[in-house]
Amino acid sequence: MSTTSHQIGWKTAVAIVVSNMIGTGIFTTLGFQLVDVTNTYSIFLLWMIGGVLALFGAFCYAELGSHFKGNGGDFIYLKETYHPLLGYLVSWISLIIGFSSPVALAALAMSQYLSAFDFTFGTWFSIVVIFLVAFSLSFSLKASSRFHNFFTFIKVAFIVVLIILGVVLSEPQIGNSLSFTDSWKDEMMLPAFATSLVFVTYSYTGWNSASYIAGEIKDVQKNLPKALIVGTVFVTVCYILINYIMLKHAPIHQLAGKEDVMREAANNMLGHSFGKIVNVFIALQLVATISGYLWVGSRLTQAFAKENKLWKSLSVNNKKGIPVRAIFAHAVIATLIILTGSFKEIFVYTSFILQLFATLAISTVFFLKKSQRKIFKSNIFYVFPTVFILFSVYILYFTFVHNPKESLIGLGIIAVGIVLYLIDKKLSKSASE
Repeated sequence: MSTTSHQIGWKTAVAIVVSNMIGTGIFTTLGFQLVDVTNTYSIFLLWMIGGVLALFGAFCYAELGSHFKGNGGDFIYLKETYHPLLGYLVSWISLIIGFSSPVALAALAMSQYLSAFDFTFGTWFSIVVIFLVAFSLSFSLKASSRFHNFFTFIKVAFIVVLIILGVVLSEPQIGNSLSFTDSWKDEMMLPAFATSLVFVTYSYTGWNSASYIAGEIKDVQKNLPKALIVGTVFVTVCYILINYIMLKHAPIHQLAGKEDVMREAANNMLGHSFGKIVNVFIALQLVATISGYLWVGSRLTQAFAKENKLWKSLSVNNKKGIPVRAIFAHAVIATLIILTGSFKEIFVYTSFILQLFATLAISTVFFLKKSQRKIFKSNIFYVFPTVFILFSVYILYFTFVHNPKESLIGLGIIAVGIVLYLIDKKLSKSASE
């Protein structure tokens, strides 16, 4: 266990949860949803379901993080309960997809939003930003906390100001996308509603992030649940309000099928000049998203690398106890993802595979006996993982049916992980002989 001077408080842990959650998804997914789901009640319902699932998941992870001490999250939960193969696979997925893909998507979204200016911010800008953030996290835990908290403050302040402006300012003359009719009942039954939940659950990805660094949190039993629950509730409220202001300030034809939906709404809301300022702040708040995923992802990768010969070199800390090699490994993989895939393709296969492994990780709470639970003593607790798993199966089924190519890419990455696990076992066996 780290000494107190090398541990973070619940506020920094909340900042990590918030910055991991509020990022690319909320500022890009509404456009994908509005192609098929246009009723405002339907949109709100999607984001409320996402919030409830994230909160239920947070309850489960709070219990798991309090029981399984140290850094590692899913890796420890699956390895200790099911089989070392699943622990290996979730770590492989976290390295290749779970934490590197969101970094890639956030950096791409930064370029997209900054392209509102005359200068074109292309792929190389995204890559440079990733490595600058990685570098800033490489000094010490204190320096990382300060950097991360600064950009998270910008994120939260920007979100709050944006919501206030969006609610107070009147609708644009060109119309809006608000539709409060009874059609939501029919839309709920559409396969597109389930597919839209894929984008929503991706946007909530990060609700479990503080559990991965449980070993760096002071008084983990008290502060981890607080960080997960406070962060998730705050983000859920923000998400519903942000969707409302985007729908209020832009007609459907401006939003449907677009990635940079907030730019369209901000231009209508504040005019093109002030709209550009909003774009700058959207880009700046994405720095905290990149920082959060590199920070948490590197700790999970380090925990994984310590126990597997093939990845041993990624477990090394610098003199200040920072897993620098793991941080830069995620930066390099995020760069490769940027260079090899389109935004939506990366988005869908990332969402599919993360949902699959989140479901497996949540199911591990059923291995905890009532006497081992430290937060929720009542058996009503089992409602949380049951609801989460049922919704996950529903989401995964429709994602696979409607996006087979992206789903198969995700499953292919898992298959590569199985091969690497077998190679790793052989190497470990040879080394011990």
